[in-house]
Amino acid sequence: MPTIDWLKKEFSSGYDSGDILTFFPGKRRREEEKKIGGSYRKVFHKCLLPYLRPDSKVLELGPGRGSWTRAILKYIPQGELHAVDFQDVSKWLRPEQFNGRLSCHKVEDMSFSKFKNDHFDFFWSLGVLCHHNTEHISEILKNSLPKMKGNAIAVHHYANWDKLEKYGWDNGNLPTWLKKKADDEIWWPRNNKETMKEIAEEAGWIVEAADMDMFKRDGIIRLRKPL
Repeated sequence: MPTIDWLKKEFSSGYDSGDILTFFPGKRRREEEKKIGGSYRKVFHKCLLPYLRPDSKVLELGPGRGSWTRAILKYIPQGELHAVDFQDVSKWLRPEQFNGRLSCHKVEDMSFSKFKNDHFDFFWSLGVLCHHNTEHISEILKNSLPKMKGNAIAVHHYANWDKLEKYGWDNGNLPTWLKKKADDEIWWPRNNKETMKEIAEEAGWIVEAADMDMFKRDGIIRLRKPL
């Protein structure tokens, strides 16, 4: 599997998807949406917005340059967002511009130990779990669960090789040589809907939707913490 050190180096420049909320996407977002087979704007309005309140406390994993971060902050004017990354994302996200509503945390592991329990209402990530194998995903889901309030929602994008095969590797812009390598040698480890559901349930989450069917290439899982 990709090691923590590898992940830190590989994504040190931070990804940027442009403006998530505009009706007409810019060039960068348009290119990404073509590869993934879906609309980021639609994902936000269906997979995030219904679970955000003005005072929500949000945990975001791997924000990169903050495309989704800035979109979320527009809808939580009295809330707070804590962005967790292996990189120092404050240079991109500029938390000083958000009057204390945004905190950026550079971490060395996936323990979430710096956060108190029963604190967050919503947990989100895109472009993160697709680069982790099942062992890492299990660790993330188990360690994050105590940090969420009862009945809190988590929504995560993940790699789904079953959908990728159907969509086409060329369409998805992923090299077919990945098929010949073991998961510990590649940056897009094997995963699918059934595996994600099993991992999440073993971690203690209630799986409300193993795949919200927003992307042709990948999956988005919606979870709820038990009361």
